[in-house]
Amino acid sequence: MGGEMTRVVQDADMKTLWVRHPSGQYPIYIGRGLRHEVGARLAGKPYTRSAFIVTDEHVAPLYSEDLVHSLSTARFTAHLVVVPAGEEHKNLNTVQDLYNAFLDRGIDRSTPVLALGGGVVGDITGYAAATVLRGVPFIQVPTTLLAMVDASVGGKTGVDMPQGKNLVGAFKFPDMVIVDTETLQTLPREEVACGMAEVIKHGLIADPGLLEMVSAPEEVRDWPSLVARAVQVKIDIVEQDPFEQGRRAVLNLGHTFAHALERVANYKLRHGFAVGLGLIAAARLAVLLGDAREELVDTVIDALRTAHLPLCWSALDAPESPPIPSHVWEAMWTDKKRRGKALRFIVPCEPGRVIVRSDVPKSLVLQALEVILC
Repeated sequence: MGGEMTRVVQDADMKTLWVRHPSGQYPIYIGRGLRHEVGARLAGKPYTRSAFIVTDEHVAPLYSEDLVHSLSTARFTAHLVVVPAGEEHKNLNTVQDLYNAFLDRGIDRSTPVLALGGGVVGDITGYAAATVLRGVPFIQVPTTLLAMVDASVGGKTGVDMPQGKNLVGAFKFPDMVIVDTETLQTLPREEVACGMAEVIKHGLIADPGLLEMVSAPEEVRDWPSLVARAVQVKIDIVEQDPFEQGRRAVLNLGHTFAHALERVANYKLRHGFAVGLGLIAAARLAVLLGDAREELVDTVIDALRTAHLPLCWSALDAPESPPIPSHVWEAMWTDKKRRGKALRFIVPCEPGRVIVRSDVPKSLVLQALEVILC
């Protein structure tokens, strides 16, 4: 009974990618319907026959039952923990709630913890898994495009503080990442757009062909292939720099701007929207620095427009008027990625090639911000 019911079905369309890191490697499975195979993929591991599923109040009604059933079929006792949805809950209070839930229900060091949801759920759950009992097995089951192509890969976890985003965290490499692209069908259009901002970012960093895939008609889009190609860009970079000491900095393209925009908006701005605006500002900064041609800005704007991303602050339907560029500049100094008294900017030179600049005059940054704060 158990052997047949927990068998992993090999889908010809499924992609399997591997991420190597200093203490081993882990697989990323990408395909349609893979949420139903989670239990089977865990069954062969040396885990306690109980598991925690952490999800949020938006995702729980959609997919938690599928995961509970999959785990139960594989003879795991599944404990469901539902946290509030939203970036505003990505903090140490939520982590404390997870600790209490884990410890009250008898977690041990072989009990797997699964993050079912978007990047916020993955970040919070990963940090809790990294620190409870000094570390327990962690599995990512991302349900948003943004989490699939970015947040679930690379091992960075963490929470926000009043002083800024992701200021408390840990590196926690997952045992595996299971990407079910069917979950994209229930995402609101703006959430798909947010993920596309990261896909476009990866195209600008190392794979211009991704920009062409973004422009494909939505009805014929091959999601497993697009996700796999975007993820491969990140894999290639994090394998070179697993603990963010050098090359991995290029993955922050647009993020020095984006994190500052989120901060001045009191984190009410969607991360993907902020990244999209950050990509425009970064491209404009590249032109101002003489590192790129003017056409690059048009290329970035065209890709973002195709992905239904806002191109300036006024397109956000934000209740507040655009922030003053100098206020955004000040917010940049709370970013943990700064080095001493210098801000680092990832500057795109052309699709597929970026450089790191830490000698950027404030005046040029303000000029780049004016393009998006209108």
